[in-house]
Order: sequence, then C-alpha cells, then structure tokens
Amino acid sequence: MDRLNAIRLFVRLVECGSFSAVGREEGIGQPAVSKQILALERYLGAQLVLRTSRQITITEAGQTFYATAKQLVDGFDALESSVGERQQSPRGMLRINTAPAHGRLCITPLLPGFFRRYPDVAIELSVSERHVDLVGDGIDLAIRHGRLVDSTLTARKLSEMDFVLVASPGYLAAKGLPTRLADLDRHACIAFAKDRERYPWSLKVKREKVSYVPRGSLITGDAEQIRAAVLCGLGIAQAPYWLVADEIRSGVVQVLLPELQPERVPIHLVYPSGRRIPMRLRVFIDYLVSAFERAER
Repeated sequence: MDRLNAIRLFVRLVECGSFSAVGREEGIGQPAVSKQILALERYLGAQLVLRTSRQITITEAGQTFYATAKQLVDGFDALESSVGERQQSPRGMLRINTAPAHGRLCITPLLPGFFRRYPDVAIELSVSERHVDLVGDGIDLAIRHGRLVDSTLTARKLSEMDFVLVASPGYLAAKGLPTRLADLDRHACIAFAKDRERYPWSLKVKREKVSYVPRGSLITGDAEQIRAAVLCGLGIAQAPYWLVADEIRSGVVQVLLPELQPERVPIHLVYPSGRRIPMRLRVFIDYLVSAFERAER
C-alpha cells in the first residue's frame, strides 16, 4: 500500500462524499478507491468509514484522522510543487467550462497566446448556460457569472461586468426612444429565460434596486440569440456589455436609459476545494486574470 496515496484518497473521500466521485477525479475505478481505503483502515487499526449501499458516513476516528491527514497532504503538495515546478514546464489536459457566448467572445480569443506560452497544455472547452457539477463532470475550472452560492468551491475573481439596456437604431426609429422605466411597458422586450421562466432585469432607480420582468414575443435561454435578436431589430434587451461591446462602439446598437444601469456583477474562476492545484491549472488561472486586467486598463 502506498500510504501517502491512500491518505490522499481518504481526504478526497471526506470532501467529495462518495467513492465514485473520488474514482472519477483520480481516473481509477471505484473498487480501487475502496480497496485502498480499506487497506489504510487495516494499517491504522481503526474504521474510518461506515459503508452502506446508499451512502458513506465518516466515523469519529475518521473525522479525527482527516484533520491531521489534510494538513499532511496539503503540506506535501506544497513542498512537491515548490520543487517540481522548477524542473518542468506545465503539461497535460485542462477541462474548462463557461457560458457559450462568453467562451466564444472572451475566452477563446485569449487561447492562442496561452498555447504559445504553454505548448504542452491542452484544453477541453465545454460550454453550458447551466452550472455544471465540477467534481461529478470532471471539470477543472468553471467561469461563473454573478454572486457565488456554492461554498464548496474555491474562487478567484476574474473581472466585473456591466449590464446595459440596448436596442438597434432601426427598432428605436420605429417604436420610439424610452426615456424612463415606465416606457419599457410599451416596448417589445427580449427576455432571457431558464426552464421557461423569464429572468427579471435588475435595474437601479434612484439608488434603489428594481426588478423588472420583461414582456415581449421572444424568450430564449441563449445569450447569442439575444444578441442576434437585438441586431435584427426585434426589441430591447438587457445584456452584459461584453456581449454587444463591438456593436455599441460601432453604433450598430444603442445603449438606453444608462441611469438605470445596475451595479456591476462579478465574474469568478471557480475550482474544487481541498485538492492540489496542478501547475497547468495555476498558470491558466494567472494567464486569464492577467489578460482581463490588461483589457480593463
């Protein structure tokens, strides 16, 4: 038995809550994880985990062992990284998840520079409007927009984004220019929806937050479709600035009611807590943060 590896697996078992999740994370089968934990228990002469067909429970001895074991694993990983990184360049596969439009417009254009700097790192980029299960889906890093609610993830702030109300000049010429919040009621509003539920627009009126439920003929769960609908003159939409930045600068779309613009919304890089961060992930995080900082200057 490789005791250090078995201890590492036990630490991840406590944090993940299942043998199968640890197996997926480590790229080994669930029986192999269970076998190593059992061998560790035999070596220690104590039961660390109670197993049932539906769940696992960490015993009192297991909880006590975990506290010291995590310090041991974290300390060893830090030592290994500090020595190993001086000897080799980052390599291997990174699995990254982001929203489709943000990936296409803001992340993919940055990848050529990253690959020139780190040619031995490969990236599998998956896109989804939903929040994926990082551990269950084997994702190394996700880019999340808005306030974070998952306390089991480690987060690093990437940027902040403005939301703007926009419409095409052609639509405004036909329907008129709204000058106050109440004017939106007589306009076609393009709504973003999830599970067929319209997301309210977050606005600010005299320093007070206001939720406005957009009403119109088009509802979509895809940011790219909202952008396309605005360009087609189908109505007014609230969109993150990065989605329509080029069109705003060129005059293809017009910003409306800027005094109603809400507070900026954070964008975070999130990754599972409690595990060693491989060098390839660390350099990718640093590269993205640096690139976004340069873009905002």
